[in-house]
Amino acid sequence: MAVEGRRRFVRHRSEIVINAPLDTVWKLQTDVERRPHWQTPVETSQRLDRGPFRRGSAFRWTVPVPPNPSTPATRLEITSTVRQIERGACLRWTGPAIGEGLRIDGIHVWNFTRVKGGVRVSTEETHTGAQVEADVPTATAILREGLEAWLRDLKSAAESRAGHRPR
Repeated sequence: MAVEGRRRFVRHRSEIVINAPLDTVWKLQTDVERRPHWQTPVETSQRLDRGPFRRGSAFRWTVPVPPNPSTPATRLEITSTVRQIERGACLRWTGPAIGEGLRIDGIHVWNFTRVKGGVRVSTEETHTGAQVEADVPTATAILREGLEAWLRDLKSAAESRAGHRPR
């Protein structure tokens, strides 16, 4: 947990090495409409603009959220807008996640680095909102679990497409 002025927020950072070409990993991550095919919790995902995935591109996606001490079970609708993109290297988006009795504002950063054996994907996400402030430990745990699951799903999908067995 961190405190910025009087506002509290949660942040988590995680990384994984994926035994697949950078282009494969990048295409999976930026083809947001296909995300429900490989990312387990994503129910729907829709681009809100046309053309190449670029700064200003937006997409809306939904994920279920189990009940926790701060909120009832709900379905989050997340509208993400790309704020920074450097093909094959960096991706940052921001946006709200809104569900019944829940609003989280997030900033999500992805970095992709070629390394021996594939690609190191690191991700960091920051959440703010009343529910985050109300229960920082639970919000931190949910964020951590979500990011680590996302990385595992990305690794599995990329390595499968590249013809490698996940490690």
